[in-house]
Amino acid sequence: MIAIGCDHAGYELKKEIIKHLTEKGYELLDIGCNGESCDYPVIAKEVADNILNKKCDLGILICGTGAGMSIAANKVHGIRAALCSDYYTAKYTRLHNNSNVLCLGARTIGMGSAMELVDVFLTTEFEGGRHQRRIDLITEIENNNK
Repeated sequence: MIAIGCDHAGYELKKEIIKHLTEKGYELLDIGCNGESCDYPVIAKEVADNILNKKCDLGILICGTGAGMSIAANKVHGIRAALCSDYYTAKYTRLHNNSNVLCLGARTIGMGSAMELVDVFLTTEFEGGRHQRRIDLITEIENNNK
């Protein structure tokens, strides 16, 4: 299952992503918002919590630039959120960084590009190997800076 959330700036893009992924057969957990003004850190934390408690495998967060959601989500221990605006970054953040949250900027990326990034993020598997050592180092940094 994929957790998806947005603030008011990302609402229209979130609706399109939900439609796109539903047509592809993905099961989604819509965290909100529903177009009303909201505080993006609350949404980011709820998406992150659903990944950490294993209710969802991955997450997608959308705000105006994607930066706020990325910053907020990365404050949650165990989350590796990546703000992506190009295919290469979306692919390799999964392949090499085992990112578990994709962050998108609704005001900075077109609809077609957003769908392409969502698709590659969700279909790319973590490569492991030498990259796992680096993920372990990131986890060590998290553990030592609580």
